[in-house]
Amino acid sequence: MSKPTTDAPADPSAGAASFPQRWRAFRAGIAHRPTLNFGYRIAVGVVGGLVLLVGIITIPYPGPGWALVFAGFGILATEFVWAHHTLTWVRGKYRTVMDWYIARGWPLRIFGAVATFALVLATLWLLGTFSLMAGWIGVDWPWLRSPLMS
Repeated sequence: MSKPTTDAPADPSAGAASFPQRWRAFRAGIAHRPTLNFGYRIAVGVVGGLVLLVGIITIPYPGPGWALVFAGFGILATEFVWAHHTLTWVRGKYRTVMDWYIARGWPLRIFGAVATFALVLATLWLLGTFSLMAGWIGVDWPWLRSPLMS
């Protein structure tokens, strides 16, 4: 008797490990070497710390401030339990604050937008951006000069 055949094509990915499985295997290989493991944890700490620091600095400005904070904690949480706990806590607090902020209605949202705009303008002035751009077009107004960049 002949062997029965099926009409379904063979799954080409059958037997292939998924990315998370390959990553766990890679990480387990590093974990078995103490020196390499220590270096890997330092690298994760440095990269995660830098992303977190940039995120904290950019929170008040339009852009990816909070996303970078969460990304930094996410990177750190891959290796450090304290970062995982902190990430969970920060996410909860962020959601609580944003729910409160949205529940206050349009007056507070408008105030928040105006305050953010004022903070960005003040930062640009302090960094000397306005006097730099004014110099490009030949304007020399004293009030455009930054007290920090004189």
